[in-house]
Amino acid sequence: MFSHTDPFIIAEVGQNHQGDLEKAREYIRVFAHEGANAIKFQTRNNKYLFSKEAYDTQYNSENAFSKTYGAHREYLELKTEWYPILKADCIEYDVKFMSTPFDEPSLDLLQHVGVDLVKIASFDLGNLPFIHRVAKLNKPIVMSVGGGSFEQIRSSVDILLAHCNEVAILHCVSEYPCEYNRLGLENIKLLIKEFPKCFIGSSDHFNGTLSGPVAFLQGARIFEKHVTLNRAWKGTDHSFALEPEGFRKFVRDINRVGRMLPTKPASDLGNEKVFKKLGKSLVALLDIKEGDLITWEMLSGKIFGEQFIPVRESSRVIGRRAKKNIDSGQAIKYDDLY
Repeated sequence: MFSHTDPFIIAEVGQNHQGDLEKAREYIRVFAHEGANAIKFQTRNNKYLFSKEAYDTQYNSENAFSKTYGAHREYLELKTEWYPILKADCIEYDVKFMSTPFDEPSLDLLQHVGVDLVKIASFDLGNLPFIHRVAKLNKPIVMSVGGGSFEQIRSSVDILLAHCNEVAILHCVSEYPCEYNRLGLENIKLLIKEFPKCFIGSSDHFNGTLSGPVAFLQGARIFEKHVTLNRAWKGTDHSFALEPEGFRKFVRDINRVGRMLPTKPASDLGNEKVFKKLGKSLVALLDIKEGDLITWEMLSGKIFGEQFIPVRESSRVIGRRAKKNIDSGQAIKYDDLY
């Protein structure tokens, strides 16, 4: 599924569907069309994940969908019976169905549904009991490492590699949003060096598209980007997520980077259309007599309807002798020279 050469791009819906099945389905349709390889959601069993105290805490944020934090989270969850529908949509639109389980019951649900990929959030980096359970799915696994040390990453990766053939590590900065000067994309090279058996990528919360191409240049080949259908919608993640047009450009530019790097074939140099049309050919600046030694003072350049000896090849003419008289302004040909 993953490649060390070709990019794999994940559209992270998270809970930007706002607990609405039709919106969730629209995310799949829209972002599959814009070039995503996988559509990712988030899965929580909130009463299992949060203590009763945390679940019942008053939530007064402007982004709140309910008065308590638990009820707010419940509002934003995908219903269990929606998962087969979303999976079928992903199959229809030829993208991978992916989700992040935040707890054991959610992991069981995703196993039952049959997701294509599983994401381990930065919150669970180093959570070895949970990582053991995820690894046993024997699915391709993507793990973000925001806020984590190399020791925590290594202990987690060792477990995953013992059970899985495809493990991806995503450099991540756990700031929402993340300013451009906090992205720390040079860390991607360190991850490549330290974890050669893994696929390395980037998950960023930057509100623009440049992070993708720059991460590619650092060696990333897997990219996770938050997406939204409307950045003005209520919710914490919409403001730094990419709308469809922004995501299209994100995908486009990542895919272009690798094609920008190879050196142009030497055989193509000088044969560009502009040189055929406007390239100057060497001409005699003054009358040249048969037998004269050609010096640079004798030469100039003119544009003809066809190209003769390009001026860039003047070094191949200077120092040779004329076989014949060449009038001033006349194009010089190699046949005219000894």
